[in-house]
Amino acid sequence: METVLIVIHLMVVIALVGVVLVQKSEGGALGIGGGGGGNFMSGRGSANVLTRTTTILAVAFFATSISLTLLARQGAPTSILDSAAPRAPAAGEAPADGAGEGSGSILDQLRQNQPAEPQVPQSQ
Repeated sequence: METVLIVIHLMVVIALVGVVLVQKSEGGALGIGGGGGGNFMSGRGSANVLTRTTTILAVAFFATSISLTLLARQGAPTSILDSAAPRAPAAGEAPADGAGEGSGSILDQLRQNQPAEPQVPQSQ
């Protein structure tokens, strides 16, 4: 299902890029075929068709993007921190028993590992 949706999504993307590139520039033209005669597609009718096609392809792009996001989200953990295994206490460290204020958070574990006062190196 996911592979089929990815293939459809890629076809929509390629078609959308193609349709946007075929459209006539109505802005400042910037010297890229904006004001010349002999355009590939000219006339009001083709502009309406290209505008409608662009809108339809844009809606299809958003629909496939949202669908792929929802498919990717199924079965995945909601957070990296939720899926992390609890670490084992190091030698000489008391195991966290869950008592106290927020003893399971990473910040509290880091605070427990810091010494109470800074250690000054002593000369020998």
